[in-house]
Amino acid sequence: MKLNQLSIPLLCTMSLALGCTPGSSEEDKAASGEASAAYDRILQDGLDEIHAGGIVAVHGEVHDGDRRFLARSGTAQLDGEEPVDFDSHFRMGSNTKTFVAVVVLQLAGEGALTLDDTVEQWLPGVVSGNGNDGERITIRQLLQHTSGLYNYSGEVEEEDPDPQPNLAVLRTAEEYLEHRLEHAEPEELVALALEHEPRFAPGTRWSYSNTNYVLAGMIIQRVTGNHWRSEVEARIVEPLGLKDTFEPGDEPGLPSPHATAYQQFKSGEPLVDVTIANHTWADAAGSLVTTTADLSRFWRALSDGTLLQPEQMSALRETIPAPDLDPIAPGVRYGLGIMWIPTSCGGGYWSHGGDTLGYSTRNAVNDDGSRVAVLSLSTAHADEEVAFATIKDSFQLLDRIMCAD
Repeated sequence: MKLNQLSIPLLCTMSLALGCTPGSSEEDKAASGEASAAYDRILQDGLDEIHAGGIVAVHGEVHDGDRRFLARSGTAQLDGEEPVDFDSHFRMGSNTKTFVAVVVLQLAGEGALTLDDTVEQWLPGVVSGNGNDGERITIRQLLQHTSGLYNYSGEVEEEDPDPQPNLAVLRTAEEYLEHRLEHAEPEELVALALEHEPRFAPGTRWSYSNTNYVLAGMIIQRVTGNHWRSEVEARIVEPLGLKDTFEPGDEPGLPSPHATAYQQFKSGEPLVDVTIANHTWADAAGSLVTTTADLSRFWRALSDGTLLQPEQMSALRETIPAPDLDPIAPGVRYGLGIMWIPTSCGGGYWSHGGDTLGYSTRNAVNDDGSRVAVLSLSTAHADEEVAFATIKDSFQLLDRIMCAD
């Protein structure tokens, strides 16, 4: 598919022309054009590779300083002819966690709470039973996934002889059709997790759990008196002008334009259109909707210090090893709602993946926010080999982008 490269005008006739300065030499212009062409090739070739691996539609954008690059591959619908729109809305999945972590850190900077407060202090009696104890779990441990709490949306346990479907664990197309419009309260999601014993004692290990961020959202509401979505809107969405980012509540559809979301529930089975779904089951762990433009602006603002004071930024980026993620990106470390991923050229970038029904989000931003990349994929495969190859292709593309001269 054709790349729409917006950043370099053909003629540098105005001082505001992106990537150009008045009086620049012909050599400078040529070098800038070569650099832009390199980004074009890297981004377009990478998206074409991801599409060829079985993703119906993928689109993305890269910002490098004042330059912006857009690319896309595939079609908005399976067997369709229309390409995915550059302004397509999509569900960002667990990128939501970074938004929620920023709100919690802002509240900490304001003295409304501390990261070492316990869950019990703010949500008395909510985390208890089966060895779970909110008095032993801190807010910091929630944000960093070291609480040990069971992941309510994790895989159905093999030893369960009669697993009951719920919105958080849909294993078949039939279950999706039956439960896709159901509403879930955060308390219900936490209760699903508390049916299980903790995986480990708080603070002793790292293990990804959506339960942590549902609780973080509940704490935001207890501290502020407002739903977490309202605090995200007031503190992040509105100040940054993210006009296409929102929490949909019980609304199961997406605004136009959007690519159709496809889910393969079992290897070998056909793709199922899963665009329509009530995402209250994801709550503060993954329910936000966005666009690549909005998400790019968020990641730039986070990294350049717009959203957090230095003390809170330091806390955000205080990372620990996340060995569970080594198979897809060796050496990943996890901060407070943010990942640090090493690059092949040395150093690394900040990120947070996002996966939900049919949609995957991948991104990367450097330390100061001057370079950022956001990708959106519209297909999720059950075949482990295909799914793993897609993840690897996405991470390799981000690596090439962040390592490009």
